[in-house]
Amino acid sequence: MENKKSERSGKVLFTKYTRGESINKAVSMKRDDILLEIKESKLRGRGGAGFPTSTKWMLTAAARSEDKYVVCNADEGEPGTFKDRVLLLEYPELVFDGMVIAGYVIGAKEGIVYLRGEYEYMLFPLLDYIQGMRDDNLLGKNICGKEGFDFEISIRLGNGAYVCGEETALIESLEGHRGEARNRPPFPVTTGFMGKPTVVNNVETLACVAKIVEKGGEWFKQHGTDKSTGSKLFSISGDCKKPGVYELPWGTTINELLKIVEAENTKAVQVGGASGVCLNKTQFDRQLAYEDAATGGSIIIFNENRNMLHVLKNFMEFFVEESCGQCTPCRIGNTKLLEGVRMIESGNFTFAYINQLKELGKTMQVASKCGLGQSSPNPFISILDNFKDEILNKGNGGTNGR
Repeated sequence: MENKKSERSGKVLFTKYTRGESINKAVSMKRDDILLEIKESKLRGRGGAGFPTSTKWMLTAAARSEDKYVVCNADEGEPGTFKDRVLLLEYPELVFDGMVIAGYVIGAKEGIVYLRGEYEYMLFPLLDYIQGMRDDNLLGKNICGKEGFDFEISIRLGNGAYVCGEETALIESLEGHRGEARNRPPFPVTTGFMGKPTVVNNVETLACVAKIVEKGGEWFKQHGTDKSTGSKLFSISGDCKKPGVYELPWGTTINELLKIVEAENTKAVQVGGASGVCLNKTQFDRQLAYEDAATGGSIIIFNENRNMLHVLKNFMEFFVEESCGQCTPCRIGNTKLLEGVRMIESGNFTFAYINQLKELGKTMQVASKCGLGQSSPNPFISILDNFKDEILNKGNGGTNGR
């Protein structure tokens, strides 16, 4: 597989690591001790939700079932996000070792990688890598000589549905059904894939697990902030001289990030991809952290030449297209928000109606069934709030009722 590690540097993930190192260490430890290390690290899910990894694993490990599953969420459908692709291609040893460790801890015998359909070109290189693990006794029966520890990994391709980034919709897709979010509870930790206890973790989360087992939870939490420990991979794109994937400690400010990627005349930064929030210059001192500006990793930079109304329209068209249509708040709400954007574009709007749409967006955030509808109003609300003068008071303006 392609390897460009020499071109990257970081404090946690983009460091030297030998395949199987953490697996060998893990099988010599008690499962509870591994869970305690992960708890000590304060690792939280890197897919965006930020749920404590140790809690998810503890609940699955405690569930009573002979069959359990580890699912690696490699769907990576959020616009502006491409960090997981880098991990899978350049650091597969971290990701797959993390999956094996998860299987050991929760008592699973099968792991599944749910790979984004557009990443089909990775399939055969990844399958070759997995075979190499089998050859090294890092997969299969009695892994690393640990009697009774059997674990296998397979790869399933998704079909390009954004909603399948949500863990229950992903599980539905794995089972051969239409990708739609399930009602919760029950949660996947007790009733997941095929109705069995299932851990679903993001690619980056599993990579972090391998490093935590290697160096310890105390070492991991020395990086980042107290509430956001470790480092974070950021997919940085847009108006900057050095776009790409960067490993930075949690707590890095947006201003610091802009200097690193040599962004000039920046007007706006979209934190968290299309479903995230759009910040203006007065907010660039905010920290990238769960307790401040949280993100699954996507950072999109817009300079002074960008029309923020066009940016917003592009985002809302995406969400209208990607909504699965299962729940009314998301199905109808996104369409109404897009209609509002088009009304602003034509100049045929009232401020009262736009304010009503913002309230609709807030209702969607609490009433939608899954993360798509809960987060899709974010750009609508944040762009209208943070770039109000540009969008509402310039150009055609509005009609009566301002």
